[in-house]
Amino acid sequence: MRARTTLALLLVGAAAISSAVPAWAQTQRPDAIWARSTAGSHITLDGVMDEPAWGSAESVIIHYGYENGIPGSGWKDEGGHLAKDSTNAILKFLVDGNSLYVGFDVKDKSIGGSVEFNRIDGLLMALKDHSQGLFPAPPAEYFYSWWYPVDTVLASTPGTPPCFRGMWGTEACSQARTPAEISAWDAKTYVHGLSNSDAVNDTGYTVEMKFNLTPMGYNVTQPTGDVIEWNCSIYDVDWNWPISLANFSSNRSWIQSPWGNAAWYNELHIYGRPDVTINSGPLPKLPFDLYIPAAGSFAKPVIDGSLSDPVWANVPGFDIRWDDAALRASYPEVGKWRSGQYQPAVNGGLAGVLDPADATVKMFTKVDTLYIGLDVRDQVVQYHPVFDRWDGAIVTITDRLKRWTDHNLYDWRASFQVDQNGTMLKRDDLPYLADTLRAVLGALQLKAGTTVDTVGLQGDTGYTAELAFDLTKFGYPDGLGDRQLFLGLDLLDGDSFTPYTLSYGTRTWWYMQYNNECCPAAIYMDPSYFVLGVGPPGPAPESVMLGASPNPFRATTRIRYALSDWANVSLEVYDVLGRQVSRRELGLQPPGEHDAVLGREGLSTSMYLVRMRIRDPVSGALKANLVGKVMHLK
Repeated sequence: MRARTTLALLLVGAAAISSAVPAWAQTQRPDAIWARSTAGSHITLDGVMDEPAWGSAESVIIHYGYENGIPGSGWKDEGGHLAKDSTNAILKFLVDGNSLYVGFDVKDKSIGGSVEFNRIDGLLMALKDHSQGLFPAPPAEYFYSWWYPVDTVLASTPGTPPCFRGMWGTEACSQARTPAEISAWDAKTYVHGLSNSDAVNDTGYTVEMKFNLTPMGYNVTQPTGDVIEWNCSIYDVDWNWPISLANFSSNRSWIQSPWGNAAWYNELHIYGRPDVTINSGPLPKLPFDLYIPAAGSFAKPVIDGSLSDPVWANVPGFDIRWDDAALRASYPEVGKWRSGQYQPAVNGGLAGVLDPADATVKMFTKVDTLYIGLDVRDQVVQYHPVFDRWDGAIVTITDRLKRWTDHNLYDWRASFQVDQNGTMLKRDDLPYLADTLRAVLGALQLKAGTTVDTVGLQGDTGYTAELAFDLTKFGYPDGLGDRQLFLGLDLLDGDSFTPYTLSYGTRTWWYMQYNNECCPAAIYMDPSYFVLGVGPPGPAPESVMLGASPNPFRATTRIRYALSDWANVSLEVYDVLGRQVSRRELGLQPPGEHDAVLGREGLSTSMYLVRMRIRDPVSGALKANLVGKVMHLK
């Protein structure tokens, strides 16, 4: 009893919550947005957007010919005529319950559609489907437009509204949708003018749209919320009723990805959480998918493929492994939904994978250079000229200046494979990047006891590889500007055996398989986060507990805290007698502000003491105890 009392007094004495907030600098990620909860108010779908909640909603702009959000947004002419009245739209986002509401305010002088695809106004969207448990999660198409491919009468009738196609839609716009389809997806449009008629100029249209997230496998009502994977193209045809060759144009502009039935480029990540409401004040910072450190006082490594330089031993890493669902589920943010694997046919069939692909990846920066190291564990290392049977990797890195013909940022495909001599064979864009632009250095070494063959008779241990990207050759300014990096990594593993029918090849990727696919990880190259073992000049800011909200609480409360460096964090709850009520591992977390949800399970009406243990991720040494108190009410 004495020990319990001592612990209780210790926690009570330290329970004052600090109000000091460390000022870690971090830019806002450009491919994500909050959808605030309406806090119990509701949206009436009438296309008018007159509810007060819309005034507090976060918004994005889609404007033809302008940057609408890196890295995937763009625009394209569809009809061979430059736009005379270019698309200019504001999109707003809210959540109510487990439904996403999107409001569209589209300025347009000529509104309507036709039987021909591309000669239409409308919205082509994709919502990644999490309900099927497929990885990567496939796109589900939502197409709301004035396109009438089988309804020729509607296509020529002034005042005809847009119709629903794709997921929860119909093949014919004249066909009524079922109550289940309407419940899953619905919208109403108000046209400021008259559609399918150019007798008088229109001024635009507004849309209120509702996506039921439950059948798509999302849940923004859980305490930790959810991240909705979404993209949208706005199609715009002008002066087509009747056609005016002097003014006619047809084009589309999009945010992150142009298609509804294919996952290209990127997506808008829409964050929803019950405590982020139209009344909750300033928004929490949107997290990046990965934070990578600076090398600090460590010397830059010699690029020889060995990973033997001291810096590599101190850099945190992540694993890529074939058919490891638990590992994939641990990837942050939407990582588990975007990462995936593929086994192509080899020798006419799909053999069992006897030696799964397995690698640890590490990244850090030194001045303006990004370093990537791969430690690949492989019992059968081989060279084969066929892509599907390579041993190697693809690093897809987004340029910050160069663009595709769709005006989105360009992705470089920096590939390599193990060659016959056990060194790095540069593939795809890597020869040009390395030998012409002098933008990349790369090397590969076999581990001890490894030989390269295609018969699988000798057991190997694998290989290591190093890549150094001079980011100033990829459109970054000196100092790396906003320090945002968009990148994907694909591990290629070909194993050959005798008989040849046992041979196979696999691809296992982290976030992005390769260029022109969705979606790269959004990475922040944090200048205040240093490779383990060194620190920033001068004292680092303290890790602190920032508070709890709400407090007192009935259902859940959110414990806010800030870390001065990367750390393993655990959350413990004690009653007033010092007895531990619960304990939860929160895992490895980067420096900056965080929060943890505490539920009511196992709690009665009482005061509770919370303690967060902050441990060094390498040594396990205790770095700090953050303590505070909360009150639970039944």
